Amino acid sequence: MKALIQQLTTENNSYVINCYHHLHTHPELSFQEFKTARFIENELSSMEIPFRAKIGGNGILGKIEGLNPHKKVIALRADMDALPIYETVDTPWKSKNNNVMHACGHDAHTACLLGAAKILNKLKNKFEGTILLIFQPGEEKSPGGANLMLEDGIFDEIKPEIILAQHVSVDFETGTMGFLSGKIMASADEIHLKIHGKGGHGALPHLVNDTVLAASQTIVSLQQVRSRLCHPLTPMVLTFGKLIANGATNVIPHEVLLSGTFRTFDEQWRIKGKEHIKRIITETCAAYGCTVEIDMPTGYPCVMNNEETTNNARTFATEWVGPENIRTLETRMTSEDFGFFTQEYPCCFFRFGVKGEVNANTGGLHSSNFQIDEKALQTGMGGMAWLAWKFISE
Repeated sequence: MKALIQQLTTENNSYVINCYHHLHTHPELSFQEFKTARFIENELSSMEIPFRAKIGGNGILGKIEGLNPHKKVIALRADMDALPIYETVDTPWKSKNNNVMHACGHDAHTACLLGAAKILNKLKNKFEGTILLIFQPGEEKSPGGANLMLEDGIFDEIKPEIILAQHVSVDFETGTMGFLSGKIMASADEIHLKIHGKGGHGALPHLVNDTVLAASQTIVSLQQVRSRLCHPLTPMVLTFGKLIANGATNVIPHEVLLSGTFRTFDEQWRIKGKEHIKRIITETCAAYGCTVEIDMPTGYPCVMNNEETTNNARTFATEWVGPENIRTLETRMTSEDFGFFTQEYPCCFFRFGVKGEVNANTGGLHSSNFQIDEKALQTGMGGMAWLAWKFISE
C-alpha cells in the first residue's frame, strides 16, 4: 500500500501544484472565501466526492466512504483564508488581489488536502470506514472558522473519532514532518480599548485629559501582569501592536485606540489574567481622568494534541518519510483555532517542512515575501494520505 500511495502521490503532483498556484493567485480574507470555496466544491464534484457546503460561513465537509462506512470515521482538516498583506515576491502566481496574500501557507494546506482526497478516493474500495475532509474558513480572524463550523453542526450527521491537521513550517527542510503531544500552541484573546478624555491644545495640558499619556501608561502598567501577577513558570504573552492617537504635534485627541493580544497555556490563569488586565486598564485610565471602553472577546483556546493520536501519527509518519526526517516541534505562543476541535475530539496538529533553496532567504509566516518550496507539496499531500490510510486501517 505504501508503494501505491507513493505512486499516486507522484501522479498527482502536477495537480496539487496547479491547485496551489490557483489558490495563491486568488487569495481571499477570512470569512470572504467565496471563490475559494467554489473552487474546492468544483474540485470535489469532479472527483465525485459528496460534500456539504456553507458550514459556518464558507466551510465545506467532504466525505469519502469506504467499505462498511460506519466502522471508523476520521477527519482531515485544512484552512483556506489569506491575510491582509501586500505580496512583494514577483512570481507568475503572485496574488492578483491587492493587499491580500497567502502568507501563512493555507493555500498549500488546501491544495494538499485536495491531492490527498484524490488519492484516498481511489483507495475507497480498499479500506473500511469514512474519511471526512474539512475545508475551514476564517482561521486568521476571531471568532474562528473552526468555532463557527462546530456551532453550525458540522458533525451532527457523522462524528469523527480523530481529527488530523497539518501546517507548513519554514523552519524545517522539505521532506520532513514534525510532531509534539500535549499543549503545543497557546490560547489567544484579543484586547481592544477606546480611551476617552477631554482633548485639546497640547500647549495647555492642564486643561485637558491626556489620552495619549493614559494609553502609554496603560501599556507600561500592564506589564506587571506578566512580571508580578502571573506565576513565573506559567507561559504568557501580553502584547500591544496597535495604537492610534489621531492628534497632532500640538493636539491631544479626545480618543485613543489600543489593540493587543493576551496568550497563555493555562486556562485558569487565562480567566484570572483577564480580570487583572481589565482592572489595571480601568484604574490606570481613571488616574489620568479618562474613561475607557474595554472589549475582550473570548478567543481561541490552546491547541492540545492527544497523546495517543499524536504518538501514532508520529510512528506512521516515520514509516512514510524515514526516522531521519522526523522532527519534534517546540511549543509556541502562536495560536490556532484548531484548538476548538482539540477541545472536543482526539486530535493531532503537525507540521511539514517547506524550506528549500527557493525560500532559504525569504520571510517567515505572515511576511510579505513568504514563500514555500513547492517540492514540499508532495510531502503534504502524500503524508496526509498515508496517515489517513494508516489511521483508518489500524
